[in-house]
Amino acid sequence: MSHSILDLQLMWDRLSAVVEEQARALQRTSFSPIVRECGDLSAGVFDPEGRMLAQAVTGTPGHVNSMAESVVHFLAAFPPATMRPGDAYITNDPWKGTGHLNDFVVTTPVFRGGRLVALFSCTSHITDIGGIGFGPDGTDLFMEGLALPFLKLMDGGKVNETLIAIAKANTRLPIDTEGDIYSLLNCNDVGSRRLLKLMDEFRLDDLSGLGRHIFESTGRAMRQAIGALPQGTWRYAMTLDGYDSPIELQATTTVAADHVAVDFTGTSAQVTHGINVPLAYTRAYTAFGLMCAIAPRVPNNAGSLGAFRITAPERSIVNALYPAAVSTRHIIGQMLPDMVFGCLSQAVPDRCPAEGTSCLWNMTFRNAPAAKGQRFAFTMTSNGGTGARPGKDGLNATAFPSGVRGTPVEIVEAQTPLVFWRKELRPGSGGGGNHKGGDGQVIEVAHGEGEPFEILAAFDRIAYPPRGRDGGADGAAGALATDGGRRLRGKGTQRIEPGERLVVQTPGGGGLGRREAAE
Repeated sequence: MSHSILDLQLMWDRLSAVVEEQARALQRTSFSPIVRECGDLSAGVFDPEGRMLAQAVTGTPGHVNSMAESVVHFLAAFPPATMRPGDAYITNDPWKGTGHLNDFVVTTPVFRGGRLVALFSCTSHITDIGGIGFGPDGTDLFMEGLALPFLKLMDGGKVNETLIAIAKANTRLPIDTEGDIYSLLNCNDVGSRRLLKLMDEFRLDDLSGLGRHIFESTGRAMRQAIGALPQGTWRYAMTLDGYDSPIELQATTTVAADHVAVDFTGTSAQVTHGINVPLAYTRAYTAFGLMCAIAPRVPNNAGSLGAFRITAPERSIVNALYPAAVSTRHIIGQMLPDMVFGCLSQAVPDRCPAEGTSCLWNMTFRNAPAAKGQRFAFTMTSNGGTGARPGKDGLNATAFPSGVRGTPVEIVEAQTPLVFWRKELRPGSGGGGNHKGGDGQVIEVAHGEGEPFEILAAFDRIAYPPRGRDGGADGAAGALATDGGRRLRGKGTQRIEPGERLVVQTPGGGGLGRREAAE
């Protein structure tokens, strides 16, 4: 049955609503606070070839765009001919999933009339998957926690109880981990039911016609947006703190007539500790930066993403190879949109912000060994300021590019023995300029019962703060210390002693443009 352009557009809008409901179902049923409160997740629908048709707005670019690649790997592990109704599959492979072991990816096939018509896939961050915990201390993947290869989670409607038992036995939070697995299954089921209802309503036997419309429309729109850009090659470099020595990022961005290529040749080599980035995550955030600068209104799917060519040398820190430690790959990976903006600001300066804090300042807390009282492990998300934007100031204490919301202190205090004494903006931390960078924040926390606790630090922009652009001032550097003045390292597990308070100062964003003196 043929459909008009209007019908196809209506179906596309409905498909977008389906995946948004899928994502909301995951967020509302998740056990992990970082998913439930902060939206650290992704959800999407794919055609039988593994091409992403639509993604939910709720979620993060790192999850969405790396998940966009992962479904192809699920199909390689479980060919469509072997799939049947009631099946579902799971992995947390960092190189074929979303970049580190803490992210579980679940993919569920959808059948209509006995025929595979689509796959729903989703990702959520699991708070604890064993090992040394969610920090950069590990020296290889095996130290970082439980690794799940591509496995069948559901077989004809029956749960793989052995897999669930193994997952629960390898985490400090077995109830949360089991609950999160079921929430992943549930959200795909929600999407599947809504999709079949849509297909009934529009009398669709499959999604091939709708898929062609989606891919052709977005591909054409992206090529038109690229064609309107100046053609050429631009380069940008950035120095980051690294784990125990600075890291150099280098990018070369080339705009051609119908595509954009970004190459990270010249970037530092992979390192011993867990700040390495698998290539899938590098591609995810690089593509997001390109979308923001080139065509922010074009939908994100296989059609639009196909216009980007993103490469990096093997064994560089942005293309680390198995079994490198990758637990906190977000530290480097979330800086990559700033690399894209740095390149493209030389071609289209009116579209690119200055550097911001960029990587999340996640604070993972847990009880210290042999400490009395409650045993806990909790990851609290926090953020610094974003870079100033063309025509506007930067945003205060806002996560960009991840989009993850900050964890409310009430949630942390309800689930742990920690008490927050301060959580407030850090005035003046945003760099000055014609447009000012966003301010960071100050957070002060202690154990409510006077016991020691641990911070699994995974922070950057301490030695090398966000830089201003076009004469704008740099943002303030981040800092980590105790209330007594004891300085702490930006990365690595450290102990906060009884009676001490941890004081975290997140960076400010860079300013944009030189502020003219008052006449």
